[in-house]
Amino acid sequence: MPESPLYAAAAVAVIALAIAVVVGVGLKVLRSFRELGTDAERATYNTLHAASKAGRHLRTGLNPAGAAKASRQLRTLLGCDALAITDVSGVLAWDGPAEELRPRLMELAADVLSGGRTQVFNAADLQLPARKSGSVAAAVIAPIRAGARVVGVVAAFAPSAGAGLVRATTEVADWVAAQVELAELDASRTLLMEAEVRALRAQISPHFIYNSLNAIASFINTDPARARELVVEFADFTRYSFRRHGDFTTLAEELRCIDRYLLLERARFGDRVQVSLRIAPEVLSTVIPFLSLQPLVENAVRHGLEAKDGPGHITISANDSGAFAEVTIEDDGVGMDPVQLQSMLAGHMDGEHVGLRNVDARLRQVYGDDHGLVIETAPGEGTLITMRVPKSQPGHNA
Repeated sequence: MPESPLYAAAAVAVIALAIAVVVGVGLKVLRSFRELGTDAERATYNTLHAASKAGRHLRTGLNPAGAAKASRQLRTLLGCDALAITDVSGVLAWDGPAEELRPRLMELAADVLSGGRTQVFNAADLQLPARKSGSVAAAVIAPIRAGARVVGVVAAFAPSAGAGLVRATTEVADWVAAQVELAELDASRTLLMEAEVRALRAQISPHFIYNSLNAIASFINTDPARARELVVEFADFTRYSFRRHGDFTTLAEELRCIDRYLLLERARFGDRVQVSLRIAPEVLSTVIPFLSLQPLVENAVRHGLEAKDGPGHITISANDSGAFAEVTIEDDGVGMDPVQLQSMLAGHMDGEHVGLRNVDARLRQVYGDDHGLVIETAPGEGTLITMRVPKSQPGHNA
């Protein structure tokens, strides 16, 4: 049956439409490809992307889990056949073929670990049998330095070890060293925070313990029941303050500690210390650094009210402020010189308010500089201290 002119025209239209769609898609793909940039720009992106992925795995330090994941990215970065990472005691990761060399790698790396200089090894050095063209026949081993120490090596294996591979492997080893140093810095910051907690405990012990025991002793003959009650509160307070586990606690636990502290201080000062609490129940479970509130209250008593004639008042508030819990400690005591206080918080001078500086530094370390203490004070005008902490803190357990 002969085709009608109408059928032929429809077929031509369909074919033309199909061609137009293919051309349009092709132009779009080509345009998207061009938007990626030049070959050099794409190479730069790929290099930075691989380095970024490897860096995330090394931020916990030089360990088998992180090294195994990072070695895949670093092997791609160098374009070598195989790549290994070691510490000073053994091979942490191996990515690629030629694993028969793995048992000998620490022997090959011995001079690099001791001397700290990149070395190149050929097939004879590696004691490799005859291999087909293109297989591993050379190695470049570069030291990973953390400060003045060599903490491991990066070993790249390839068919040959040209000057480009030597330079690139050395640079990659230096980059790995920078990640290791960052991990050590994070660890040292954690140790510093722990040391500051120990310093706060030491600060509490001589002054407060001596005064509390004197106060308890004064009730032994006149009010034995009160003395027994104060002994129990003193034991609970010191047990909390000197506990050996955890850098974080809950707001509720810290407030319980403060309640015991104030009970003991009121045994000394009587009605001279008056306290008001305004606590929103929804923030009681908020995680905060251990011993971050008690020093603020102690500062209000020791440096605000103790030097004041007559009674003094402390108001402790904790409020829900969106994503944050906002805690304030306010006293109507003698106040402080703002200029001297600012200098002390910056570490430029010593002073009586070392507890404030310690807490301020710890808050900045944990949450960033935007979360340091906000202190409003003036001589004779009392002091208002504000602390804001996130209510959600993944990774911080009380």
